[in-house]
Amino acid sequence: MSEAADENQNAGARKKTENKPSLAQVMQKGREEKKQQGGRQATSGSPRVGAGRQGGVADGQATSGSPRVGVGMQGDVEDQKEDIHSEDSDTDEEEYNMMIAGLSEVALLMKKPEPVFGTGFLYDERFTLHKNDWQSNFPEKPARVSSPYQRCCDFDLVSRCTNIEARYGTEDQVLLQHSQKQIDILQSVTEMDITERKELSKKYDSVYFHQETFQTAMLSMGSTIEMMEQILKKNVRNGFVLSRPPGHHAMTEEFCGFCFFNNVAIAAKHAVDNLGLKRILIVDWDIHHGQATQQMFYNDPRVLYFSIHRYEYGEYWPSLRESDYDNIGDGEGRGYNINVPLNQTGVGDSEYLAILQQILMPVAYQYNPELVLISSGYDSAIGCPEYAPEIVLVSSGYDAAIGDVKGEMMVSPAAYAHFIHMINSLADGRVCAVLEGGYNIKSLSEGVALSVRSLLGDPCPLLKPTTEPSDSVTESILNVIKCLAPYWTCLCYQPQLDEDEPCELDGVNDDPPKDGIVFQTPENKPSEYPLTYAYPYKVEQEYLQADSNWNNIIDNLIAETSLTVPPHRTCLVYDKGMKAHRAIGNPGHPEKPERISRIYDKHREWGLLERCLQLQCRLAEHEELELVHSAMFIEEMKSTEMFSLEQMSHFQERFTLPGEKVPVFVNNESYICARMAAGCTLNVIDCVLSGQARNGVAIVRPPGHHAECEKPMGFCFFNSVAIAARYAQKKFAVKKVLILDWDVHHGNGTQHMFYEDPSILYISLHRYDGGFFYPTSTDGNYNMAGRKAGLGFNVNIPWHYGGKGDAEYLAAFQQVIMPIAYEFAPDLVLVSAGFDAAIGDPLGGCKLTPSGYGHMTHMLSSLANGRVIVVLEGGYNLVSMANCMATCTSVLLGDPAPPWRYEQPQQIAVMTICEVLDYHKKFWKSLKFRVGIPAKEKEEISLKETDSTDSNNINNLSEQLSSISVSEQSYKPEVKHPEEIMAEQGSSNGAEGGAKISSNKDLLKHYEDQGVEQMFAVQPLKNCKHLEEVTPLPERGLNVEDPCEECQAKGENWVCLICYKVYCSRYVKEHMVKHGKEAKHPVVLSYADLSVWCYECDDYLDNEMLKPAKQSAHKSKFGTDLC
Repeated sequence: MSEAADENQNAGARKKTENKPSLAQVMQKGREEKKQQGGRQATSGSPRVGAGRQGGVADGQATSGSPRVGVGMQGDVEDQKEDIHSEDSDTDEEEYNMMIAGLSEVALLMKKPEPVFGTGFLYDERFTLHKNDWQSNFPEKPARVSSPYQRCCDFDLVSRCTNIEARYGTEDQVLLQHSQKQIDILQSVTEMDITERKELSKKYDSVYFHQETFQTAMLSMGSTIEMMEQILKKNVRNGFVLSRPPGHHAMTEEFCGFCFFNNVAIAAKHAVDNLGLKRILIVDWDIHHGQATQQMFYNDPRVLYFSIHRYEYGEYWPSLRESDYDNIGDGEGRGYNINVPLNQTGVGDSEYLAILQQILMPVAYQYNPELVLISSGYDSAIGCPEYAPEIVLVSSGYDAAIGDVKGEMMVSPAAYAHFIHMINSLADGRVCAVLEGGYNIKSLSEGVALSVRSLLGDPCPLLKPTTEPSDSVTESILNVIKCLAPYWTCLCYQPQLDEDEPCELDGVNDDPPKDGIVFQTPENKPSEYPLTYAYPYKVEQEYLQADSNWNNIIDNLIAETSLTVPPHRTCLVYDKGMKAHRAIGNPGHPEKPERISRIYDKHREWGLLERCLQLQCRLAEHEELELVHSAMFIEEMKSTEMFSLEQMSHFQERFTLPGEKVPVFVNNESYICARMAAGCTLNVIDCVLSGQARNGVAIVRPPGHHAECEKPMGFCFFNSVAIAARYAQKKFAVKKVLILDWDVHHGNGTQHMFYEDPSILYISLHRYDGGFFYPTSTDGNYNMAGRKAGLGFNVNIPWHYGGKGDAEYLAAFQQVIMPIAYEFAPDLVLVSAGFDAAIGDPLGGCKLTPSGYGHMTHMLSSLANGRVIVVLEGGYNLVSMANCMATCTSVLLGDPAPPWRYEQPQQIAVMTICEVLDYHKKFWKSLKFRVGIPAKEKEEISLKETDSTDSNNINNLSEQLSSISVSEQSYKPEVKHPEEIMAEQGSSNGAEGGAKISSNKDLLKHYEDQGVEQMFAVQPLKNCKHLEEVTPLPERGLNVEDPCEECQAKGENWVCLICYKVYCSRYVKEHMVKHGKEAKHPVVLSYADLSVWCYECDDYLDNEMLKPAKQSAHKSKFGTDLC
């Protein structure tokens, strides 16, 4: 921008703001108030919020009069009136609520979601007043905010946001992080002429002064606090502050790096000191290390500082030793400072996503912030010459973007939308992004606009498939994990090497610093700095003189990025006609008709139906079923319409596995209902892929993922999700489909149908139990990876034993599923959404909560331009499954994922994830981080006790900011050894992964009252000749904490019920298996899930004479009697 244009812009800014209070007036008022209040801290008046439209309106949320699309069946008029009538009585709801009264996690999350809507946007033309009077091409210039603002207007983003008025900060706020001397120096600049300002500039590194600098710096700082407070008051959910000058280099006693007051650090300090917040996450992705922010919180555990920055072993500015990965905090803050140094240029989307997946998100989930602040620099973007939770603050530098001459990195503008989306899962969505760096104006403007779109909830643009992260960045990631693993138990997927055993990546074996690097220190600080900013000659040639080349690259990226938003956010299909399929003569069968009506009623109760585009039902056509099923099988299913009771019984016997307690059942309506389930799913496919809705939900039954090409199985007849995948490929030319199956049972039918197909990536999380959990086949093991062209495109995550919950599933998503999904880059995501892994399910034996399902849904929503379709499979606890599926729909509609309390995953689950990583990393380069690293010792520190459950809720901010506290779901992890944490969870090495639950007898009683006699997924033997070998309990009873007598392992042990020796399982070192063979002692009890196994009969046992052993183990494990 020319100097004349700058001056015109400045004049316009002055004219538009001449009626607003000046900085001097604000400061004088603050001094008067302070004096009147006897020295108490001055506070500003109630911040004003503009009347801009909230972002939720633009998401295409349907009103109660939403049109219904699709062709309905004839004679289905009564079903079309379904949405105004309740299916089930309040009495039933109370009865089911009683079942889980003792389960606090579920009780806490059964409330109707009350999301906060709206994205705040703050921009003021006064931010353009600060400029360099002696170097017109200085990179930190007014166009850095005016151009992104115009780009946001071009996308109609500003009008969709809630306008937040800029305001000046106060001296007291500045003094939270800076000295009075710094205020006085900057204020004196307003009276200096250009010669005096030049002389002052020479005293500071990369700083210039203008007569308006003090005003704009105070405005930038005050506006950051204003946006943060608006978020905490729940006036908006999240926000973006488009301000300058930036702040994260500004130190307590020194201006530095274009920065004067540290906007994000002051806001964070204000939040913890004055507003009562206890955990703030600051994410700084500016290409330059925010050394000042680090210094200000280096010993403060209330703020977790995370920085990704260009470092080059210390040669890149600011060239400080403290910017390396081994600087992790001090004192109480040790472990709360995380630096990810990038030691090469050209780093792009794949590496940044890997850093977030491997380090930031696992640690952030464990930290559980109340707020996230993003120091959002865009100087790592393509073309940038710089490169590079109650609330989350993001230092939003964009100098790592493509084309930034300061960053020299290759991050695409679209990638920033994905970063924001990932962080939005934290802190109940309370995310405040604040502009830091970014010096390629075109790339910066695009990055800012796409970040704001993501905050508004628009779908993340499609990214190209990720590639193998560079070895240099891999080394940085592993070095960070090496130093932080003793402090964060979530970083547990790299084996620790022996002292004399080297890591396969050389850069991980040695500790910094690297020889020959000269760091900036107080001793070698220059007496004065240059007045002008000059790039190295190489950078001049490659970036500044080749600016048109970078613009072409960025223009091509913009052209390739689809930003289309469908008119409706979520479509939903349901029809009560599918309730006609029922088990004749077996009302206690878990696959009951009420499954879908309960879910539908919960959607109505939560107000979700009127926000969705509701679709009509249809029958799947014969040729559509033939996309995955044989014509012979379809005809056989059609014949069931005329079956007699005797024929139905014979049909059920044919397709029921030996020992299966709850078989396939059929009646004369089953064929039509199965066609309806498939047809409804296809209607959702049509709606989403035709651009009418972004995502969709199918509340359908019977389920489908067990159904094979030529036979029904496991309550399933037609495989609706498999049919939908092929239908999408055939009708809409979709190239790649991800099927994510989180039903507790392995989807054998879906796996078999696509086992040789590389265009369908099938990923399944399921209970496996060594192949003994339904469908009792080794096909569900981790080494079943596909065949021929499909090799690597089948990923099984097989859990052993029950008790898996949010911790285990979220860990699998972070470590396995999302890295593979980004590498696959699907065009469509289909979720086989069984909810039988939910807490309280009679078949699953797991403990996923609605919150866990919500977070998984949120993660998947970043893929495929948001085209995610959730299709009901299993789930047999009517209350928990209704809450869980409604939560998924709520998240698809744009509501924040519910908060959840971090728990350490079970050790056996960690082992399973590691097995999957080890086997599949040869197929997926994004899994390369599973390598051994040197062990680091934790430095013992003394932490002050902090209470993680505050009595007040954050709603109090609406009345008085000083009363802010966190909700009961918040969790503050102490810095402890992993074994300490696992011991507190009631089992060794986290084998049970968290909360102690002792209400199993209540669940059993409830299901017995319903006619469900037992809840075994595999029917155990009632009698066994080897039971006579069982000996009486030893006098001391059983202790589930006893280690293996051979290897001292505690992760997964069994006790022999004949000699009462304790050994580890087949999934550790097989010492119990060896003992059984050598001692010929066949009957053993698991300390993990209290099941009893007979090696000779090769089956589970359940007999009254085993009760004393189970009782003793249960008492040791949970502290309560078994019954």
